Amino acid sequence: MSGLGVVITLPLLAQAGAAQVEQPSDAPAPPEVQAEPDAPPPVDNQVIDGRRRPDYTGPLPEEIDQNNIGAVRPPPPEAFPTDQVPIPDRWRLIETLGVVKEDIFDPYNQNTYKGDRPINPDKVPWLPITGDDWFFVANLISDTVFEPRTFPIPVGVQTTEDPQRLDVFGEEFSPVFSQTFITGFALLKGNTAYKPPDVEYRVTLAFNVNHVDVPERRVLFVEPSKPSHRTDHFVGVQEAFFDFHFRNVSTRYDFDSVRIGIQPFQADFRGFLFNDNQLGVRFFGTRDNNRFQYNLGWFWRLEKDTNSGLNAVLQRPRDDMLLIANVYRQDFLIPALTSQLTVAWNANREGDEIQIDDNGFPVRPALLGDLRGRDYDAYYLGYNADGRIGRINLSASAYGVLGEDRNNFFTSQPADIRAFFGAVEASYDRDWMRFRLSAAYASGDGDPYDNVETGYDAVFENPIFAGADTSYWIRQTIPFAGGGRAISVNGRNGILNSLRSSKEQGQSNFNNPGLMLAGLGADFDLTPEFRISANANHLWFENTATLQALRNEGSIPKDIGFDLSAAAIWRPKANQNIVFRLSGAALLPGGGFKDLFTDLEREDAYLSVLANVILTY
Repeated sequence: MSGLGVVITLPLLAQAGAAQVEQPSDAPAPPEVQAEPDAPPPVDNQVIDGRRRPDYTGPLPEEIDQNNIGAVRPPPPEAFPTDQVPIPDRWRLIETLGVVKEDIFDPYNQNTYKGDRPINPDKVPWLPITGDDWFFVANLISDTVFEPRTFPIPVGVQTTEDPQRLDVFGEEFSPVFSQTFITGFALLKGNTAYKPPDVEYRVTLAFNVNHVDVPERRVLFVEPSKPSHRTDHFVGVQEAFFDFHFRNVSTRYDFDSVRIGIQPFQADFRGFLFNDNQLGVRFFGTRDNNRFQYNLGWFWRLEKDTNSGLNAVLQRPRDDMLLIANVYRQDFLIPALTSQLTVAWNANREGDEIQIDDNGFPVRPALLGDLRGRDYDAYYLGYNADGRIGRINLSASAYGVLGEDRNNFFTSQPADIRAFFGAVEASYDRDWMRFRLSAAYASGDGDPYDNVETGYDAVFENPIFAGADTSYWIRQTIPFAGGGRAISVNGRNGILNSLRSSKEQGQSNFNNPGLMLAGLGADFDLTPEFRISANANHLWFENTATLQALRNEGSIPKDIGFDLSAAAIWRPKANQNIVFRLSGAALLPGGGFKDLFTDLEREDAYLSVLANVILTY
């Protein structure tokens, strides 16, 4: 063994105190064993420019504070390319590249007249603007309506179109044609794509021409010598306001603004209380990334044109004020549900005036009861909700109204106002179908002579509910013949049975029979351009005591009847620029309706057809 010159060392034993084996001096050195390093050597991640080692993540920038808890974190600066050159005028970039050539008659692509690009101040030196952040917006709308319908039409007292007939009600057929041209202009300052404009001036005019034909005298005009058809036209100012943006209060552009002038305002999600364009001052804004919104408005109601319903700005405004405040909160009371609280005060001081409409009929005071004028204060408190509960879409409203009517037209004495309203619509989506259930309740007056008025009425309703204006009862106005003169049971584009002289020009009336509604409906989006809708509603008077007192009848059933309707909507460009709508509705009268409106024809159904074409630029 010694001739091999091999010596074995046992370091572990040596460390433990074992004896070392002596190596011969001429023996070769043993191979050196290297221990495994504690960590791999550092790797240069920038060895090749623009590349990095797989699974390597460089240090991230400092965390960014966000007000919206749970929002997606913005990407780090390294995620954005650095080889781009800023373009001073980003709006005209695609035109410079030859992608789009602006055409004033093209409403689909970028267009300066739609506010897609800022105004060049050098081209409009007559405008008092400076800078490159002013935008101009022009809107043009053509709204065409043809509406043949049947409804109970009273025979004139002095004369009739058919002298051989003596009856309370005559023929029912009446066609209506209405053409409205709406043009609007706005001048805005600010970066309109990312934040609310700093300043906005807006004017919207509407020109309407309408023709209506009825089979009886004294329906369209108070004078029996005038014909039973009418062609009328009117120009109304629907918007004329100045909007000033006070400030932004967060990095996500929560803001405070004020708007002064004739402006649109909708008090709740569906338009049950007030939905109109009126003269007023409104403070509004948002907080918490737009999850909290508020409105505080004061409106001085304008007189309306009788036949078109447009604002008549050349007439003195009405002595009818509305002070309203509401707040919206998203994800309250549950996630995906927006809740709203509304408080409103309607102060009417028109008791000492007499207003005659353009056709010669008195509208204030209404020709009911003692025929005396009246003042009233109505205070509304409401809760509204809109959103989802799981798979169910839900929209609901509840209002209570308290106050004082200075003159109850039944007793000629002051009366307290105490009435209630509730409505709910639930829907379920299944692929391209939506199925709806609707219900509404408006309290009626159970005793007209007790100096407590419990019939609910709104300020100016225009609801999108239970089929909206596709519905016969919501679309058509039914005259209350035999119980009052120039009075309607309901108002056009409304669901309440308020017994007003006119929804546009009359006063709220809390002596009314109220309403109950139960309905179901469905929408079918057969294609992105074509939708079919159907609705079936059953309607009742909530209490017929007021009708019995005005008609001097012992009893009137509550059942109004079934309202059946269907509509087809076609948007050939899959947008709102061209919309064709055709709908039909039928009212199958119940016991209460037949009791009020029995005629010689004994109609089993009243019909309504609505053909509508809307063109928008």
